[in-house]
Order: sequence, then C-alpha cells, then structure tokens
Amino acid sequence: MSRLRALWQASLNATKRALTWNVDDLIPPSEKSIFNFNSKEELKRWHLYSDSEYGGLSSASLEINNVGNGLKGIFSGHLSLDVAEDSKWNIRRGGFCGMRSKKFDGFIDLDAYDSIALKLKGDGRCYISTIPLARYLPTWRGNVIDAELEMNPSRILGMSLSVNAEGGVPGAKSGPGDFRVELEWIKALRTE
Repeated sequence: MSRLRALWQASLNATKRALTWNVDDLIPPSEKSIFNFNSKEELKRWHLYSDSEYGGLSSASLEINNVGNGLKGIFSGHLSLDVAEDSKWNIRRGGFCGMRSKKFDGFIDLDAYDSIALKLKGDGRCYISTIPLARYLPTWRGNVIDAELEMNPSRILGMSLSVNAEGGVPGAKSGPGDFRVELEWIKALRTE
C-alpha cells in the first residue's frame, strides 16, 4: 500500500508544480555562458583559419594554458602580408587569422540577450567580434562584408574571433607581426 501512496503523492506534487508557475521561471537569466576556455576539451569546439588557405603566409594556434590565476585560451600566431610565390590563388597579399566555433548542435538561442561579452586580455591589436547583437556585422576572412543582412539571434550557428594585419580602430597596433590574445570566456548578456 505504501508504494501506491508514494506514487499518488509524486503525482500530486507534479500537478501542484505545474499549476503554480512563477513568472521568474519565464524570464531567462541575465547572462548565458557560451564558451569557457578552462579545459583542453574546449579546443574541440573551435577550428582555426588564416590566409594560408589561399597561399598567404600567416599562421595561428589555439591552446589552453595556465596563465596567471587559471587556465585560459591562447589565440596567437603571426600575421604576414606576403603570399607564397607558388600560390595557385590570385591574391596579392595576406594578413588575416581567425578562430571559428564549430557549429552548435542545431543552434543556440540568444533572442533574450542583447550583447555578447568576452573576457580577454589583448595585445593592442584590433580583434573583430562586434559586441551588441543588434549591430553584429557579417565578416568573411577578417573583413566586414558590406551587405544588408539581418541576423536572427534565436538561431545562432557559431561565432568567431579574427584579426587582420591592416585596418582596425585608430591607435590600435597594426601591420604584420605576432599577435596574442588570452581568452577566459564568452557570454551572452541582457543589459537593457
């Protein structure tokens, strides 16, 4: 008889929970973790790209290292404007590297959020990953695409961070040479 009573009580408790909803349950948290660069497993979620795919001489790496007070992702490499003489591609110069997340299982829904925050330590270069979701810019190989595209924040397939040897904000380090940025996490935030 006690087994039947326990089953009945569990059913009654589930019914009570279903009938007594809380408005706070409908509001997503103010932040959502997307990536944490605190384990070597995180490396499996990213792949690198650079102008070397087209005959350029830039190179990039992504590692998880113990830096200061914990593990961090280190995106680093070398930017070169030069192109290999035997390149089959018709490009005149190189100068970009990036890291792109592998596609999420399906997609990630960021509709409840208005910003993307990255905790990182840079090297003075300008890295491309526009922050307010409403102003996210489509990019290709480290350059902003001049197109009228609207992003659907409820169906995000992936994210990237890239660096270009030329351009950027005034005062930022530019030109060929080494780059390095330490990444701790990437989150979606609701700031409004």
